[in-house]
Amino acid sequence: MKFAIIKERKNPPDRRVVFSPEMLRQAREENPEARFVVASSDIRVFKDQAYRDAGFEVQDDISDADVMIGVKEVPIAYLIPNKKYFYFSHTIKKQPYNRKLLKAMLDKNIEMYDHEVITKENGARLIGFGRYAGLVGAYNGFRLIGERDDLFHLPKVEHLADLSEVKSELDKITIPAIKICLSGTGKVAKGAKEILDHLKIKEVTDQDYLTKDYDEPVYCLVDVTEYNKRIDGKPMDKFAFYKDPSGYESDFMQYAKVTDYFIAGHFYGDGAPYLFTREDAKHPDFNISTVADISCDIDGPVASTIRPSTIANPFYAYDPITESEVAVGTKGSMAVMAVDNLPCELPKDASEGFGVMFLKHVIPAFYNNDKDGILARARMTTKQGTLTERYSYLQDFVEGKE
Repeated sequence: MKFAIIKERKNPPDRRVVFSPEMLRQAREENPEARFVVASSDIRVFKDQAYRDAGFEVQDDISDADVMIGVKEVPIAYLIPNKKYFYFSHTIKKQPYNRKLLKAMLDKNIEMYDHEVITKENGARLIGFGRYAGLVGAYNGFRLIGERDDLFHLPKVEHLADLSEVKSELDKITIPAIKICLSGTGKVAKGAKEILDHLKIKEVTDQDYLTKDYDEPVYCLVDVTEYNKRIDGKPMDKFAFYKDPSGYESDFMQYAKVTDYFIAGHFYGDGAPYLFTREDAKHPDFNISTVADISCDIDGPVASTIRPSTIANPFYAYDPITESEVAVGTKGSMAVMAVDNLPCELPKDASEGFGVMFLKHVIPAFYNNDKDGILARARMTTKQGTLTERYSYLQDFVEGKE
C-alpha cells in the first residue's frame, strides 16, 4: 500500500503536516511493507529537501498513491476519485460550510477517514492537536494581559521557532497576583496547564480558590462536575451528565465572581448548560476580565466569544452591557482571545506530536486487519459512494434537507 503526504491547499495556509521527515522515516522502518511519497509543498514547515534527505520521493503528482494523508479540508477541485483520505473534514457535526465537500467525496467514491473520529472503542480520541491548542491558547491569553495592562511584551508564537522558545519567552515575564480558572480535563486543558505550571503558578483547590485571597498568581482546574449542578439539587453524576445534560444548570458563576483570567479548555457537548450567558456577564459580581477561549464555540457556552479571531489579529473585547465588540482596554469590557486554529502557530511541534500518535494508532491498523476497529470507527464514506452505517445520520445533511 502506498501512502501520500498531500499538500495543504486550504486558505489561510496551514504549515502543519501529519508526518515530519523523521517520523515518516520511522513509519517506514516500522512498516516495511508500506511505501510513502510526499507531495511537493512550498508552505509546509518541513522543507521538501528534508524529506528527500530522509530518503523519500518528493513529487508534484501523487495520484498513484492509495491513501492520501493531510491535515485540513481538501478543496473539492483537488480531491482525487477512488482514494482513501485522512484529514479533518469538519462535517461530522453537519457543518453547513462543508456540506458540498462531503457530497463531493461521496460523488468521487472516496473513502473518508476523519482524524476527529480516530478513537478508542469508548469514544475517547486517540490523536489530535489539542495539546498544542492549549499551549498556544494559554500563552496568547498572557500575551493579551501583558499588552492590555502594559505589564510585559510577549512575541507572537508564530514568530518563535518551537515550544522551547515559547517557554523561554515566558521565563522573562512576571505574572501579577491574579486568579486563573482553567476548564476541562482533556488534551487542550492539559496543554494550557503545562503553560501555567511552567510559569510556576500555584495550583490550589476549588475551595481555597473560591474563598481565599492571594498575594501571588494562582489557578484552579475545573471540570463539568464543578461548574454544573443538577436542577433538582441531587448530587452530580458525571457519566449521567454526559449521557443527558438536560437536567442540569450552570454553577460557573461561583468561579466567575473571583476569577480574573478564564481559560476555556473544556469540550462542550450539545445540550449542555452554557458556562456563562450574556445575562450572567452583566451581573455586578461577574469579575472575569480576560478570556482565552481555546474551545471557541461561537455565540455559545462562553458568552464573550461572539466571533473567532485570527492569528493575525487574535484579540478583541466584549462589552457585556451592549453585548457587542469593543476595543481592547475599553472600560468594563472583557478582553478575548478566540483564535480557532491555534496549533497552526506552532506547526513544527504540533506536526511532530501528531505524527507520533498517527504512527502508533493508524498505520498499524492497515496491517493488523484493523484488530482494534480504529479504521472502522473513523471511516465515514465508502468506495461505493455511500455513508457508512455509523455516519448515516448525515444523509439528510448531504441531500440538503437540513
